[in-house]
Amino acid sequence: MQTTILYIGRDTEITIVMNRLLNARTEWKGFCVCTDEEAISILKTQDVDLVLLGNGITPECENALRNDINALKPGIKVAQHYGGGSGLLYGEIMSALN
Repeated sequence: MQTTILYIGRDTEITIVMNRLLNARTEWKGFCVCTDEEAISILKTQDVDLVLLGNGITPECENALRNDINALKPGIKVAQHYGGGSGLLYGEIMSALN
């Protein structure tokens, strides 16, 4: 069974890399976006297991995002990811899901 992960970040190049990393593993399906509007649209139409918040999101935007995410998908796991190698990413995701 695939785990669906939504990554929200503000840096387009990092978002492209995250898309490649998340979709490289057969057990994960990744959606990677740069805007809150895109994120909310995905949350409305997809079953998402985990939301990763990336770099560039201000504290105010993060609070608003968390509120919107919890309103749409109560109890969904939300974790922060600010970079590092694919091993760190894997560890963060597995820790958030457990």
